[in-house]
Amino acid sequence: MALETERKFLLKNDSWKAAVTGSVIIAQGFLSKDPERTVRVRIAGDKAFLTIKGKPPEDRPLDTPEFEYPIPVKDAEVLLKQCLPGGISKTRHYIPAGHHIWEIDVFQGENAGLVVAEIELASAEEDFKKPDWLGEEVTFDMRYKNAPLSDEPYSSWPENAAAGKPPSVF
Repeated sequence: MALETERKFLLKNDSWKAAVTGSVIIAQGFLSKDPERTVRVRIAGDKAFLTIKGKPPEDRPLDTPEFEYPIPVKDAEVLLKQCLPGGISKTRHYIPAGHHIWEIDVFQGENAGLVVAEIELASAEEDFKKPDWLGEEVTFDMRYKNAPLSDEPYSSWPENAAAGKPPSVF
């Protein structure tokens, strides 16, 4: 079984931008948001994927079963129209760090103002260097996962809606 072990963080500032080595625009939607599994369609630049993510085991909450398959972009375009309401759009920036790559997601649309850094690890126990621009860890805050963001966008969170617009996280 394929497992994904990732950690998510907010950012303290935008000094990460100087280290970006590549970026891609991502559009994604969900065919299923069942708590036991999500089924996602994603177009990332000129590539497309169908991804099934399972629920992590209770004793290994960082280890998410994940099965991702490349599909033709034309198929993904059709599938995105079949998705549940509340798609996600974001620009993903890549920052190499040793044998890891940080992925910085800058959200658009109703999630504008949200910027999240992710790192994928070989195991939950793996140590990694935390860059100076890294802020609060939000790995276990479900609001920051993409499927919940498609239902309750960042701009609708009470602390953001009261301000009338999404605040910057910096």
